[in-house]
Amino acid sequence: MSTHAQTLTAPAASATLRNSTELFGRILLSALFLMSGLGKIAAYSATASYMTSVGAPAALLPLVILTEVGGAIAIIAGWKTRIAAILLAGFTVLTALMFHSNFGDQNQMIHFMKNIAIAGGFLMLAANGAGGYSLDARSAR
Repeated sequence: MSTHAQTLTAPAASATLRNSTELFGRILLSALFLMSGLGKIAAYSATASYMTSVGAPAALLPLVILTEVGGAIAIIAGWKTRIAAILLAGFTVLTALMFHSNFGDQNQMIHFMKNIAIAGGFLMLAANGAGGYSLDARSAR
């Protein structure tokens, strides 16, 4: 292949790699929320009881499930990504503060820091957008 041909295809290969990486990153970032939301549906009563035990109203459980499942699907699909990412970042920080702020327990401190790191990932997604393989990119064309 000539040097000229390589320079013509390099940007396309770079864009494909970037778009694929962004899609894979969105899937990885959202999988936790999708599985967690579906788990809450499967164990609805137990989750409601746990929420009550830590002082959170069980009446918020449908909103929590909608946030986790709906937000995850929106992020994976790349639909309204910036809004969904900001909402999930806020949700993740809030859950860290409500459920994982007992720093005397090293396990809870690790969960707290994990949530803060995930929120950081969502903020990066909000700042940079979903990428080329997304509904947002398709609607922008």
